[in-house]
Amino acid sequence: MTNHYHAFIWIDHRLAKVFHFNTDVHELEQVHSSHPGQHIHHKANAGDSGHAPVDKDYLERVAKAAAGAGAILIAGPGGAKTELHTHMKRQHPRLAEKISAVETLDHPTDGELLAHARHFFRADDRMRGLA
Repeated sequence: MTNHYHAFIWIDHRLAKVFHFNTDVHELEQVHSSHPGQHIHHKANAGDSGHAPVDKDYLERVAKAAAGAGAILIAGPGGAKTELHTHMKRQHPRLAEKISAVETLDHPTDGELLAHARHFFRADDRMRGLA
């Protein structure tokens, strides 16, 4: 894999799409959850939170997929993006320092995800004096 400066991670509890890119070229790596079919249904008076436990192996594989990046944007529709951010802060603090933002973003196409990330980093790079 070519080493690109920017990485964009779109993540939910089943799949992470890690885009490595520059202005002209991109590469996509997909990381699948260790527990893709896991569903938790909360029942009244059950005594649990109704949430699936954090899949730390999955989060670790996603973090490793982004390890070579100089700037990272994390997005997704639910709580997995926050879980990844927290995991990176605890387990990979030097990598976590490279996170520019964590955003809520539903389920766009891969092309829309890449366009969003490129637009984000054009502005982010200008603010950091990189452009």
